[in-house]
Amino acid sequence: MHNALDLENVLYSVAGPMALITINRPEKHNAISLATLDDLHTAVDAAASDDEVRVITITGAGGRAFAAGSDLSEVIDRDFRKALEPIVQGLADKLERTPKPIIAAIDGICMGGGLEVALGCDLRIATPGSRFATPEGKLGIIPGGGATARLPRIVGRGWGMEMMLMGEPIEADLALQIGLVTRLVESSELLDEARRMAEHLASFAPFVPRTMKAMVHFGMEASLAGALMFEKYAQGALVQTQDKQEGISAFLEKRTPEFKGK
Repeated sequence: MHNALDLENVLYSVAGPMALITINRPEKHNAISLATLDDLHTAVDAAASDDEVRVITITGAGGRAFAAGSDLSEVIDRDFRKALEPIVQGLADKLERTPKPIIAAIDGICMGGGLEVALGCDLRIATPGSRFATPEGKLGIIPGGGATARLPRIVGRGWGMEMMLMGEPIEADLALQIGLVTRLVESSELLDEARRMAEHLASFAPFVPRTMKAMVHFGMEASLAGALMFEKYAQGALVQTQDKQEGISAFLEKRTPEFKGK
């Protein structure tokens, strides 16, 4: 049942603990139209509400692009009122708020709105041929899907400024160096790597990845004192779980833990 999503611009499947969401407009380099955004929201909601899904991976079809950006045939007619709507920002916000860890598996072009979707994910892995850019300045506009806020938080102010002001593509090895992505794997191995990561994450007690994700997002925005206090209370909640008892007992007894999400 959880595999049955009939979407025009996105493919959706679930295997084991991982839901795979594939932007499926290869002839347009997976450009993100408004209809594609709607499909992505639907797919993310389906994965978030499926108890069997522990990790969500987003990728692009065709092997040439994750997503080349927003569909410019729509942006050309965008007025001030439309620009104030959530659009890509709304999807990236949803990705951050979704409790389940989300991986962006990038193969090829990842630019503009496509990069902003990836920035909303928790983990970004890529292939050696991938390229990244925020080229909006060349079009007489600035990013509108969160890049001005998220990119410098992820790669630091210096590289955030370099990428946004210059608008030039950077190669995958540099993206790895600056922390924009954390793993480079060959195209043929990309989804296998995402599945390995998903299986690894699924081996943790269910409360752990979602609490870790929430803590990092809160901690990046809070004062240091507030973040540290919240961390203590979050750990205080987890130490009272049955899974914590099981995790430590299994470690001491040199066996694999059986977590129950309790």
